[in-house]
Amino acid sequence: MKNAFYWSVRRELWEHKSVWLAPLAVAGFVLVASAIAASGHVQKAGNLSALGPDKLQPIVLVPLSLAASVIVVLSLIVVAFYCLDALNGERRDRSILFWKSMPVSDTTTVLSKMFVPLVVTPAVAFVIALVTQLIMLIPLGALFKAVGADFGPVLAALPLANTTLAMLYGLVVHSLWFAPIYALLLLASVAVRRPLLWVLIPVIVVQVLEQIAFGTSHSGAFIKYRLMGGMSEAFAPSAMKEAVTSLSTLDPVRFLSSPGLWLGLLAAAAFLVLAIRLRRNREPL
Repeated sequence: MKNAFYWSVRRELWEHKSVWLAPLAVAGFVLVASAIAASGHVQKAGNLSALGPDKLQPIVLVPLSLAASVIVVLSLIVVAFYCLDALNGERRDRSILFWKSMPVSDTTTVLSKMFVPLVVTPAVAFVIALVTQLIMLIPLGALFKAVGADFGPVLAALPLANTTLAMLYGLVVHSLWFAPIYALLLLASVAVRRPLLWVLIPVIVVQVLEQIAFGTSHSGAFIKYRLMGGMSEAFAPSAMKEAVTSLSTLDPVRFLSSPGLWLGLLAAAAFLVLAIRLRRNREPL
């Protein structure tokens, strides 16, 4: 069973290379863009040598945190489309007939596909974002030297350990909080021909009908909470305004005690059970 699950995950990475290629490509663009932006930022900063490390930190932290944010957000978008295609694609290209002939259960297949957005993609995004940030320090140091500023004290004062832990924590938060969304997308992927339409249209229609019938927007607020609420539950409010440099802004106790987290995980389990049952009877499109 363990080998079947392992090779099922490997199969997903072979068939869906965008899971790791897209963040890698974006990291390349981020490196070029951030180097150009940092150059302009440093040149506008005036006499950097007269500023202390605490004044110079934002010049370094802003592009580092922005780079990580772009890579993480792109990974979330890519994995959403992966979930929509994961079970639909095998029916569309008729490969489901081959995979059903293999000694791999529907449970293993669906759970391996869920494992990708829950574990693989966050791990890939974390490694790529971290390596990108480390590479960015090289041109930033060169730019500081070019304008006569000492980069050593600035680098020593950077809270890199805190920002790295905060990024890892944030990825875990996103993974758990978005679990019901990933599971719902997988369910739509196996249940209907055009999963994207079946996910988007009900979301839009429900909000429009509620607004017309009752003049309220509770469904919109719920959707917003499901998309954005994880960060507000897991971090202090001040963490949403700037780069997280202090671990005191992390609030794992509140996050783990949030009803939204556990209700979401229960919903994710229910969606996965339905997806497994539906896949047993699905034929090629």
